[in-house]
Amino acid sequence: MIRIHNSLSGAKEELRPITPGRLRMYVCGLTVYDYVHIGHARMLLVFDMVTRYLRHRGFELTYVRNITDIDDKIIRRAAENQESIGELTGRFIAAMHEDCSLLGVLPPDEEPRATQYLPQIIAMIEELVKRDYAYVAGNGDVMYAVARFQGYGMLSGKRLADLRAGARVEVDEAKRDPLDFVLWKHAKPGEPSWESPWGAGRPGWHIECSAMSTTLLGTHFDLHGGGLDLKFPHHENEIAQSCAASGDRFVNLWMHNGFVNVDAEKMSKSLGNFFTVREVLPRLRHPEVLRFFVLSSHYRGPINFSLEQLEQADATLNRMYLALRDVPEVAAVAGEHSARFEASMDDDFNTPEALAVLQNILREMNGARDAGDAPRVAALGAQLRALGGVLGLLQVPVAEWVRLGKPALQEEAAAAALADAEVDARIAARAAARKAKNFAESDRIRDELAAAGVILEDKPGGTTVWRRA
Repeated sequence: MIRIHNSLSGAKEELRPITPGRLRMYVCGLTVYDYVHIGHARMLLVFDMVTRYLRHRGFELTYVRNITDIDDKIIRRAAENQESIGELTGRFIAAMHEDCSLLGVLPPDEEPRATQYLPQIIAMIEELVKRDYAYVAGNGDVMYAVARFQGYGMLSGKRLADLRAGARVEVDEAKRDPLDFVLWKHAKPGEPSWESPWGAGRPGWHIECSAMSTTLLGTHFDLHGGGLDLKFPHHENEIAQSCAASGDRFVNLWMHNGFVNVDAEKMSKSLGNFFTVREVLPRLRHPEVLRFFVLSSHYRGPINFSLEQLEQADATLNRMYLALRDVPEVAAVAGEHSARFEASMDDDFNTPEALAVLQNILREMNGARDAGDAPRVAALGAQLRALGGVLGLLQVPVAEWVRLGKPALQEEAAAAALADAEVDARIAARAAARKAKNFAESDRIRDELAAAGVILEDKPGGTTVWRRA
């Protein structure tokens, strides 16, 4: 019996598939205007772990993870770069796929892009207008009438009265209620737009996920996931839209992964403690180290990102690989360790406990090796490989892993450091490449600087701030 913490009820609930033996899961993916950062990586790795484990347990899972390829940030970044929306999102979708491949993240069964689902989005908005859950505001936007949906706040636990009391005072006479949110934005000069019954415009962010998820998975499906920062208002608004449009339940179980912190503060661009996957991976022995680090903490809690934590993950994972060196590969036989592993994972995907099972196997392997019990070593090695594989670990051939060598994270960062003048010169070269729309060269220079421990902070006027990792 798998039990999952349901963000909707605040309690662990038994996973009961709507269709016996089959599961449908939707996860909110990335908005593609920049590189994948460590917060994104945690979400990607968490739900990759969930996907792998549910399939390991025999479920036929349909996994959908969307791409947001039109929104205000994308429009602004494309304008800054003087490139088209399609060129910008195409580059960062390709970069995201490269990063996912390096991290061993399995591709979803469906990866819908918002711009591919405009007819479905428009149809859902029309249904909401028809049912009086939406209205055309005076400024031409189509707004969702939050007060019309009696269940608003069911996911976040927020009350409408409290939300209104805490809302910023904004002069927006187009809205009937300060909490109403946009479903369709009327087009402004120079912005990308699509035709609709309400004139040229583009969809609001929240309606995109409602339309894509229900189109691909139906109006009632099993699991919906995403980062904790999406719980309110994004997922709350998804519930309001989807339930109002269909009259159905929408989702049974909601899962949210916790934040990534740096020095006990949430990682964010505004705080300047922001790291991309491409800045971190060059400092690791292998991308699996980042996966091990992420899975070492329970998915729902915060995780503190630091070089020391990465070094600990590297050391533990390395011990597992070294224990498998010269161990013949035999078929794994389920036993006490696999039962404890599954019991841990069945309890809301408790990966720290599951990794503790792997470390117990490792200790037993070392004991059997000391006792000269080769068959026992081989049998335990098979279990270690098999259970590690369920989590996407121990996927590198042992001989290849051994050749990688241990990264000296902090020492390597210091040794690779560039002088300030060199950094400034490369930033200038990157600016020239961006001006010439040579984004491949721009990305190459950024990656080169990242490998040397230099993190760039792009602003609307260019790269005016940089720092050392």
